[in-house]
Amino acid sequence: MNSILRYSAAIAAAASFLPSIGAPKPKLPNIIVVFIDDMGYGDLGCYGATGYTTPNLDKMASQGIRFTNFVSAQAVCSASRAGIMTGCYPNRVGISGALNPEAKIGLNPDEETIAEILKQQHYKTAAIGKWHLGHLKEFLPLQQGFDEYLGLPYSNDMWPVNYDGTPITPESKGRKYGYPPLPLIEGNEKIRELKTIDDQSELTTMYTERAVRFINQNKKDPFFLYLAHSMCHVPLAVSAKFKGKSQQGLFGDVIMEIDWSVGEIMKALDQNGLTKNTLIVFTADNGPWLNFGNHAGSAGGLREGKGASFEGGQREPCIMKWPGHIPEGAICNKLASTIDLLPTFATITNSDLPKKKIDGVNILPLMLGDMNANPRETFLYYYRKNSLEGIRKGNWKLVFAHPGRTYHGFEPGKDGFPGATNENFPFEEGLYDLRRDPGEQYDVKAFYPKIVAELKKLADDAREDLGDDLTNNPGKNRREPGRIH
Repeated sequence: MNSILRYSAAIAAAASFLPSIGAPKPKLPNIIVVFIDDMGYGDLGCYGATGYTTPNLDKMASQGIRFTNFVSAQAVCSASRAGIMTGCYPNRVGISGALNPEAKIGLNPDEETIAEILKQQHYKTAAIGKWHLGHLKEFLPLQQGFDEYLGLPYSNDMWPVNYDGTPITPESKGRKYGYPPLPLIEGNEKIRELKTIDDQSELTTMYTERAVRFINQNKKDPFFLYLAHSMCHVPLAVSAKFKGKSQQGLFGDVIMEIDWSVGEIMKALDQNGLTKNTLIVFTADNGPWLNFGNHAGSAGGLREGKGASFEGGQREPCIMKWPGHIPEGAICNKLASTIDLLPTFATITNSDLPKKKIDGVNILPLMLGDMNANPRETFLYYYRKNSLEGIRKGNWKLVFAHPGRTYHGFEPGKDGFPGATNENFPFEEGLYDLRRDPGEQYDVKAFYPKIVAELKKLADDAREDLGDDLTNNPGKNRREPGRIH
């Protein structure tokens, strides 16, 4: 299909959601995004997981579409979440890394989130679970377009105990933070503190029950539910109903409970007659934290994991279901990203895009089954504060020379304690054909100099726009995060 026909198909798809002249206005679809923490590409049954089952998510895939080249905005917590919320590369909006409880910055309230975009069409909005875009009141979800919030303001490992739940002592071998107990926030206020693994074992069920309540209470209005589970980030914790149920130990138990959670969401939609008019998106923020060994997931054969710009760090499972719109049992192999959700939701709901520049594109044609569409040709792999570590066009990916995290050559940790990593391994420049080599094992840059030159030109354009610490380019169009002085 040529570019003109592709464009026409995209316009027709968007127009199908708008009322014709004189026709009654159609009911806007509910939108649910389930966002998992530290889930690898290989951690669901329909993506090859073994030792446990994920029947609800596998069923969702059979009733909708499964993406195989879906990448998160960046390979780490806060940055990834800034991307999904704003439709921007995280460095455009001034967010990098994983904000800790001492951070005085957060997502700038001037940035428009998915919730604020959908508010144009009077959506009811709820954020449940991990936020991690600023823990101070000025940056919490109620200040970013959400009507209600229940969850943790940052990662569940940012507390004053070791990963096995024991108090920190000078002899402890676990990672040490020295932060206060985890604050459970409702609205803008702390309602209790989580101090133990037992406390955390309540989280998945607590989040799920609140999500179901939100659906039940808003069944007459269009709603947007952002359910960001704290699991499967370490320390792992699971409720009694799933403890010991898998053949993969605690990690498998946790994934089974996440699958149960999705099942409860779908059950609530069925009971309220909302299934046909609800779009559900399931994906994750970054790849598995591999040095945690049996408490980490699987990158499904992809290279490296969380904290790396190789595919294992950013390629994620992504399943979408929307009966009557998304074809059943579809598989999409085209490139797409979490930053594409905001403009896609805006198209579906006929909402205006943010006033400031975004980087996402409308992937609705892919969702509707037009596999000739190609809305996203390129993707930028940024990491650290603002380092452009790689660029992809189609199936070609050029990785630039950079210091980065590698798990290779180190014994993984066990039972909640981390193994070592090299955080500054000197990766060399390499070109990879992801169609034939998704594991990025074979550098072919010597054989394709024209491809390398083309990708380097695209990278130079990106550096002018967004900057690049590796080449000391500040970039012209980066924006500041919110700051508390």
